[in-house]
Amino acid sequence: MKTDEQIIDAVMHGRSGWQDQMVVRYGQEVFSMVARQVGDVMDAEELTQDTFLRAFRYISSYDPAKASLSTWLCRIAYRLTIDFLRRKHPITLSIEDSEVWQTDISDEQLEADLSSGKEERICKLEMLMDHLPPDEQLLLTLYYYENRSLEECSFIMDSNPRTLAKRLYRIRKKLHKQLTS
Repeated sequence: MKTDEQIIDAVMHGRSGWQDQMVVRYGQEVFSMVARQVGDVMDAEELTQDTFLRAFRYISSYDPAKASLSTWLCRIAYRLTIDFLRRKHPITLSIEDSEVWQTDISDEQLEADLSSGKEERICKLEMLMDHLPPDEQLLLTLYYYENRSLEECSFIMDSNPRTLAKRLYRIRKKLHKQLTS
């Protein structure tokens, strides 16, 4: 099995077939992240293809000291997906624009309430998540569905880990309020 370093070097030097190896290794991961957000398979396939085309074009800017190849590709996919979703649904209400985040509830209570195993509650929670702004949906996807660390999420989303931790807390509060009302 080829290492990421070998693949990157070969792609940088235009060696035949190595781009395919990168797509085979990371294509499903990128596609899954994008598909959860856009909901349409054809749009997700196009955004995944655009992600790899951009990665091939800018492979020389990849810095393994900053992030893994997987995380770097997800950063590209994140930006393309956010742009796509903003064009598709330009008007969204940011969590900072609402008063929901100002409610007073402990982090432990939020976790307990939101992670309840009742099937109907989970379905309602997923429906509520579909109505979040695209960047909030992607943050939840990266952190909870893909189990990425705050550091990885911050690289992908070009943000500070502490800022993202606060955003996650506010998003959970907003979802909790909507679930309990």
